[in-house]
Amino acid sequence: MAIAISQEAFDAMVRENMEDLGMDADEALADAVEALTLQGADLSGIVKRVPVEAAAAEVSPVVRVLDELKASHSASGGSGQDLDGLVSLIDELRGLCCSGEGLENAAIAVRNGGVEMLVALCASARIEQERLLASALKALSSVLRDVGSTEKFRQSEGPKIVMDILKGGSENSDLLDAGFSVVAAGSAGNEVVKESFMDLKVYGYSRRFAEIGIAEVLVSALREQVAPSSLPSACAALKSIAVNDEICRSISDNGGIDVLLQCIDEAGEQKSKVIARSCCSLLSKRGGFGRFLKLTSRFSEDPSILQEVMSMVTVLTLRSPDNAARAMEAGYGTLAIQAMQRFPSSGQTQKQACLMIRNLVVRNPENRTILLNDGAEKLIRKAKVMHGSCKDAASSALRDLGLDNYNA
Repeated sequence: MAIAISQEAFDAMVRENMEDLGMDADEALADAVEALTLQGADLSGIVKRVPVEAAAAEVSPVVRVLDELKASHSASGGSGQDLDGLVSLIDELRGLCCSGEGLENAAIAVRNGGVEMLVALCASARIEQERLLASALKALSSVLRDVGSTEKFRQSEGPKIVMDILKGGSENSDLLDAGFSVVAAGSAGNEVVKESFMDLKVYGYSRRFAEIGIAEVLVSALREQVAPSSLPSACAALKSIAVNDEICRSISDNGGIDVLLQCIDEAGEQKSKVIARSCCSLLSKRGGFGRFLKLTSRFSEDPSILQEVMSMVTVLTLRSPDNAARAMEAGYGTLAIQAMQRFPSSGQTQKQACLMIRNLVVRNPENRTILLNDGAEKLIRKAKVMHGSCKDAASSALRDLGLDNYNA
């Protein structure tokens, strides 16, 4: 674990380098950063400055905005009376955390109570203060960047507060979009950390959101066709919370499958990779493989449809043996063989089939014999000879099928 260090201790070290070791300002600062980094100190959120040069007017802009926000919120008794002033400050904070130095500024905000401040603002604002809520939620999503920040969010009752806002019945697309963005940001996390939470019988953030009903809210919002601008964040949020069978079943039971298929149509219209990726991932967990295979049977004479479906399955099975097993069970190995047999002159179809076959077998050796028995080797070698564009994909497929002479 990283060593915790305060701003005061960092400043003292820089000052000591200058006063005791005779270093100039820049050298003293660089030496302190290097020494503490080598010692394993956590410098995220530390304002890297020379203390003697840090006059009051030169305080970090993030710290200044947070101090003004706290003062304004306190002066209004949490009622948000100075709405314009609060929104202006919150938007300034978000701008700082989304700028070129956004990562460092977000860390400074988290270290100096930014998460707690923004959650408190959301908790005290009235649901009709949509402009204030949307602004605070957007800023909140910009600072939730790691496990430390999401843990502060959890400890501040952030999930419940955001849930209450989303359940408040607002039809404001800006507010919904901001809320969904917080759900997605708060749910994202290090898989190792998630596993440690599971081991402790304290489920991670995604489970927390699901327990308070976020799946139903998100599916409902998607069903009622939120503004197109809100779809990417809503889909990403739904994908983020779908971490186990129970939650996936909840999504399905609330009509989520049909909603996701509608969203895939919208993804095509918007050319949105976020929507497409999120929906395809969710569908692969809840019977989506079967539905897409059924789609290919209806368009079996159109190689372009087959290519798109195989491309999707290739993405979903990349480094995912579970998805590869589901895909094989659903019949995608057979689809690849039939596509290669039916469209030998279509280089793109042949290439996409090779790519999908590779992902179906690379981490699932049990699938190799099945595909080889179905004639995969002969078809792949033929595609390699006929289409130059297939050479690399075909060689990789042959190699991962366990064939020694894959470059021949």
